[in-house]
Amino acid sequence: MNISIIGSGYVGLVTGACFAELGNNVICVDNDNKKIAGLKKGIIPIYEPGLEELVATNLAKKRLKFATGIKEAVSASEVIFIAVGTPSLENGEADLTGIENVAYNIAINMRSYRLIVEKSTVPVETGKWVKHTVQTHIRHKIKFDVASNPEFLREGQAINDFMHPDRIVIGVESKKARDILVSIYKPLNAPLVITDIKSAELIKHASNSLLATKISFINAVSRICDKVGADAVEVAEGIGLDKRISRAFLDAGIGYGGSCFPKDLDAFINISEKLGYNFKLLKAVREINQQQKIFFLDKIKDILWIIKDKTIGILGLSFKPNTDDIRNAPSIDIIRALEAEGAKIKVYDPKATEKAQGLLDKVKFCKDPYEVSRGSDCLLIITEWDEFKELDFSKIKKLLKRPIIIDGRNIYEPKRMEKLGFIYVGIGRKAAAKGS
Repeated sequence: MNISIIGSGYVGLVTGACFAELGNNVICVDNDNKKIAGLKKGIIPIYEPGLEELVATNLAKKRLKFATGIKEAVSASEVIFIAVGTPSLENGEADLTGIENVAYNIAINMRSYRLIVEKSTVPVETGKWVKHTVQTHIRHKIKFDVASNPEFLREGQAINDFMHPDRIVIGVESKKARDILVSIYKPLNAPLVITDIKSAELIKHASNSLLATKISFINAVSRICDKVGADAVEVAEGIGLDKRISRAFLDAGIGYGGSCFPKDLDAFINISEKLGYNFKLLKAVREINQQQKIFFLDKIKDILWIIKDKTIGILGLSFKPNTDDIRNAPSIDIIRALEAEGAKIKVYDPKATEKAQGLLDKVKFCKDPYEVSRGSDCLLIITEWDEFKELDFSKIKKLLKRPIIIDGRNIYEPKRMEKLGFIYVGIGRKAAAKGS
């Protein structure tokens, strides 16, 4: 099938490469000329495991192309996926300017039937406005359909998530749109949820909001664990073995970040308020997530006492492992808060350093965890990269000014770290040592 993807960011690029891998002819479009020029040469602007190889393979097979103009894509493709960004406005509402612009440009360039599919995460009723925009600006009496097909791709695991999805959600208004999308996804042999457009749009926001709720819930529980000397990891295991709940997203830490959960939560709260419903539960989820960073900073102060002039080593910048994405990453807020109190910061991240350098001009970026540790008053774990779990701790201990590890992701076992001679502080961990 001939498919176009408008928007070549995290979602659009992965989606386009995977559709091409399934045997379709795909054009990925973006208005960033530099990005498209690089993509034509196989240069990937983001880090996503396996993506570079997937793009190179399908470029070579001529199933994947890149372009800057929507006109070419609309002309060549029967199915057009909209995957442009929908950033948050100051009030939490999603900015749909990009969606409207794409819908307009599709309309003025259509010459025959097209299926226009929302792939971006959008508020409920966006499909109605996309349809209205196309109808308003279309130059000929051409039939078209609008559909919703929300993505559920996790950064760091996006290709696997696309190729082996838990479910595929399709919101349609016509049998033709339904048949086309079912045909496209048939090779994946995955469960299909076929519904109306508004329900499909709501499924995405509701899914991400529920996952964020699980994270904030276990973080709230970790605060209780800290107060009574219980262990948040063991509590999570006991909760998660209940099949109705599951263990996923029950890891206490410094809170969620990234481009999806914070934005989608804000948007869902805003949508609800516009519809006359005060979604107090999600407001509490958001507040707990913000408090968790303050809670972590308080732990640092409890151990170091005075932050001013201390050298603090930080491992991890990206909001999660296996990505270079630092959008809404807890690391940025934590670093800025420590800098505001006069701390000197040293950091290392396997993939996110380049992107962070544009935001953090006073930070010393190091080549590995050992350079970070050398001469630091403590070591903070901010992102749970696998390589941080395999460190030479005897070397780390010798390099640190004081053997203090404050683990914001609970990747180490407290008893083991204490046996190695560290003052170890986790999030809601019962064996955490106090004081120096």
